[in-house]
Amino acid sequence: MLQFGVIGHKGRMGRALEAAIADAGHALCVGVDAGGSIAPHAAQCDVLIDFSAPDALAANLAAARAAGKPIVVGTTGLEEPHFVSLAEAARAVPVLQSGNFSLGVTLLAHLVHEAAARLGSDWDIEVLEMHHRMKVDAPSGTAKLLGEAAAAGRGIALAENMESGRHGMTGARAAGAIGFATLRGGTVAGEHSVIFAGSEERLVLSHSAENRMIFARGAVKAAEWLAGQPAGRYGMNDVLGL
Repeated sequence: MLQFGVIGHKGRMGRALEAAIADAGHALCVGVDAGGSIAPHAAQCDVLIDFSAPDALAANLAAARAAGKPIVVGTTGLEEPHFVSLAEAARAVPVLQSGNFSLGVTLLAHLVHEAAARLGSDWDIEVLEMHHRMKVDAPSGTAKLLGEAAAAGRGIALAENMESGRHGMTGARAAGAIGFATLRGGTVAGEHSVIFAGSEERLVLSHSAENRMIFARGAVKAAEWLAGQPAGRYGMNDVLGL
């Protein structure tokens, strides 16, 4: 049985995590939220899970390093400086970060990579996602994860080939671009599709999340796996052995 420290405990994911931790036979060591700090409690926990906010990541990573504890990061909306901080922390403790902890999405990203690697560059790639009306970042972390998988399959950098927010007279689609479209509304837990559009045919790879418990269960599975690993930077592919 592991003792879990959950950062972002009162959020939607935090509540789901508490249930998933109990279902898996583990215990909640401590839960902290905005205005609180995991640092005074980290040493009491076996593993930390962070589903809070990007501006809290540096402090949470520092607490994990100081206590020598593995940390799972599911916070979305991360930018390049955050990834630098993740890499630095991973030199001292096990760090697993993902834009999505669904086991199905992890396999979907693997399939997207394979499809992008095997289909020619004349196949256009578009990533479509929809989430509930309360989601604050776009494109979603999962959409970016899928875009990164497609870009890696093509051997290109997503940052240099990403198209999003098309509006007005945009001109023809840029060759090799990976497009993103974002929908928001209702209570949708998560819908993602990657469309490969070729000449007179299309391949669509999709995933539908029916309840955010799938992400919580995946995060707990990731934490169980991470607790036995040496310091390093990990992802959900490592958990599934892909």
